[in-house]
Amino acid sequence: MTGSMIKSQNLPYCKGCGHDLIAKSTTGALEKLGYNPLDVIAVTDIGCHGIIDKCLNTHTVHGLHGRSVALGAGISFGTADDNQKIVVFVGDGGTTIGLQHIMEAARLNLNVTVVVHNNMLYGMTGGQSSGLTPRGFCTTTSFKGNPFTGYDICKLAHTAGARYVSRVMGVGDITDAMMKAFDQKGFSLVEVMEICPSYGVKLNPRRKLKEIVKESGRELGEWTNDLPAFTDRQGDKTANLLEKTPVIEKRFNHQLQKPLSLVISGSAGEGVQLAANIFSKAAISAGLHATQKGSYPVTVGVGFSTAEINVSPEEVLFHGISVPDMALITSADGLQHNRQRIEKMQGGKLFIDSSLTPPETGAEIIRRDFRSVGARNAAIHSILYLCRETGILEESSVYQIIEQEGKADKMPLDKIRKAMEA
Repeated sequence: MTGSMIKSQNLPYCKGCGHDLIAKSTTGALEKLGYNPLDVIAVTDIGCHGIIDKCLNTHTVHGLHGRSVALGAGISFGTADDNQKIVVFVGDGGTTIGLQHIMEAARLNLNVTVVVHNNMLYGMTGGQSSGLTPRGFCTTTSFKGNPFTGYDICKLAHTAGARYVSRVMGVGDITDAMMKAFDQKGFSLVEVMEICPSYGVKLNPRRKLKEIVKESGRELGEWTNDLPAFTDRQGDKTANLLEKTPVIEKRFNHQLQKPLSLVISGSAGEGVQLAANIFSKAAISAGLHATQKGSYPVTVGVGFSTAEINVSPEEVLFHGISVPDMALITSADGLQHNRQRIEKMQGGKLFIDSSLTPPETGAEIIRRDFRSVGARNAAIHSILYLCRETGILEESSVYQIIEQEGKADKMPLDKIRKAMEA
């Protein structure tokens, strides 16, 4: 593909926004340097600058707030062609949120160019102060002027080892300045100083951008380091970890004729994920395909713990579960977390601890005192009972996987066997 990097000169920015100038100067500089649009990967994140994606004819990647440089770094690691150009757009908010990503990319001298849109506040979310807001600049969270000094991102990137760093005013034609940043082998960063027409101008009346930049102590200029660009020849490459994945041989039998989605849920710290893992390994050892996904609160050991399992005679191409075919519920926490989708079940089976009141559901309800063997073993009890009642897997296969995983001495297996016969 050849031609313009940009689809339209009418960009979706507020009138007078410097982002418009940056986008056009960036694409103009890349075109002057002879880049093909499909040799450019533009990475953006959350912020006004990020809405440029749809206007570019290049490859584009849109990431989370502050993570665009990390994405650009990953692309750089995986790109063998040095003639491709990775351009990362980031705002002043995302710059400080992802500051360590910038420092690491500069330290490694990756083949990435970062363009910082520094309008000195969070423009998309209401004009709040950011980590680059200069002292005395007024924002919606500092009406009397920011009391703190903002980071000097150029000094930080230069000190970290960046090949080329520059700070320019976002006025006039800055195409040539952008070309210098793009025409580097290694990490480069250009900080473009601008003022937000929606918040910056309104909250800082009669102040000119040039005056604000001068009073902030952020001098315009260029800074360089004579360091080699990163290459994949530095250090030893890690071997393919997938080659170390153990092969699970078929040892057991199963009676599953079609895909089955299963939810196991109880309280955190009660072995739900372990039980799910054992069930999944038993299924794979029976020649089935299996996926396992865990869900639990950020605070470990508190609240619910839910495991979603898909087992199938055929390859599992999608592991999400909206409404399960079967559910194993061993505690009130697990019931509360899965109540809505249990209520949506139309058919299938609900195995639930006898201490709990089942919700209205179209599933067959099977009540059992899973917690009689102790809360920490209720989930293991439930998967063994599921195997016995449905015949999907051989009950003995679960016991053998427990032995194989070295968990037998940590579980009261004799007590569980007796409970199974009750």
